[in-house]
Amino acid sequence: MATTIEPGRRVSSAGEMQALGQRLGTALRVGDGVALVGPLGAGKTTFVQGLARGMGVTADRHVASPTFALVNEHPGRTPLVHADFYRVNDPREIAELGLDEAYDRAAVVVEWAERFPDAAIADRLIITLAIEPDGARRLTANGTGARGVALAGVLMAGGDVAGS
Repeated sequence: MATTIEPGRRVSSAGEMQALGQRLGTALRVGDGVALVGPLGAGKTTFVQGLARGMGVTADRHVASPTFALVNEHPGRTPLVHADFYRVNDPREIAELGLDEAYDRAAVVVEWAERFPDAAIADRLIITLAIEPDGARRLTANGTGARGVALAGVLMAGGDVAGS
């Protein structure tokens, strides 16, 4: 089962991107998987910053892209494991990151997930971020199983989230 919520959502600011992330973060629980797809500068890490806030990660935690560390963990109401595949060159390196075990204790969010799509759990939410010609972003959500579809619905629910 795969469902895409089309045509996506236009995101005009970093604050709006964080608010969307926060909306999703309130719904995440241990065992959930989120794959973030998009080019450099599309807003993946900005989205995760809001997501962390929604998961109860405290404001004193610096949520940044784990490009060099590859994996960062953040305690919260629901713990967050934040991974980045940008600098991973071989699928065998992914096993060393411990992501399979992370699903037992946290929600797992992976930036650059498209580099190794087979590394993700089967039931996940795939969020694709595209940069529009005017600099705004287009966010599309695709659930690959029942939980992923439910999370896509939470994320793409109508209404203005800027200020939530």
